[in-house]
Amino acid sequence: MTDGPGPRCVTQAALADLADVPAGSRWVRSAGVRLHVLDYGGDGVPLVVLPGITSPAIAMDFVARELTDLVRPLVVDVRGRGLSDDGDTYDLDAYADDTEAVVTGLGLERPVLLGHSMGARIAAVVAARGAVPLRGTVLVDPPMSGPGRGPYPTTLAAFLGQLAEAKRGTTADEVARSWPRWPRREQALRARWLASCSERAIAETHRGFETEDFFATWPHVPAPTVLVHGGDSPVVTAAGAAEAARTNPAAELVEVPGAGHMVFWDVPDTALSETRRALASLLGRAVVDVA
Repeated sequence: MTDGPGPRCVTQAALADLADVPAGSRWVRSAGVRLHVLDYGGDGVPLVVLPGITSPAIAMDFVARELTDLVRPLVVDVRGRGLSDDGDTYDLDAYADDTEAVVTGLGLERPVLLGHSMGARIAAVVAARGAVPLRGTVLVDPPMSGPGRGPYPTTLAAFLGQLAEAKRGTTADEVARSWPRWPRREQALRARWLASCSERAIAETHRGFETEDFFATWPHVPAPTVLVHGGDSPVVTAAGAAEAARTNPAAELVEVPGAGHMVFWDVPDTALSETRRALASLLGRAVVDVA
């Protein structure tokens, strides 16, 4: 895999991480782009998980494995990340096309979509387009920046600096300087897998955070939908949450106290508990907290 000025890289050490992931690899084509999906199996309702801007599928393993009693998680390596191919473009329509291809290509009947950050934006577009039937959506801290709004709080330079560290050969300790609150395993996974992300994919997606308006889509996301946001998130501010509640009154909003934008990584137990509650509500089941 190549990526403009620097190569995407999946090392043997990174691939070895997959041995500890209780999921199998599935592959789907979307207009010539080969997409890799981690399928956790089971007979539950399919849950298509869409990660964030610099998160390969394995980064969401610690979330997916805690949901297998409720659903059948399938975590996507979004184009330009992990084991999936690069794409010709990285706008929301292309990402939504890929997601629809995963749903139809794997024969998933009325899945739920769960997206974090970039993934939440993608899930919103898929739901609003209505091309594939869904049971509902869970959007976790979607970027609310856009035209006429404030900039996305993490700069492109910061993302590319972290990517350069990863391509050079980073460590969990170095990752911890940027993400000190994360569990150690997740810091180590990021150290090994961030280099699998395309510089172009990151740059074009970051540009989209400031040129594609979440609120052009959000009012058209049908119920049932739950918007989960960090109580201390700079991405979904109090004002942004209030606007989201006002512009889509059928949606349920859930605040995770003490969490920043990286909701699952900042306060894993609380974030997983709230996600389980959201999914149980969408599926009409009793809430069972994480043991």
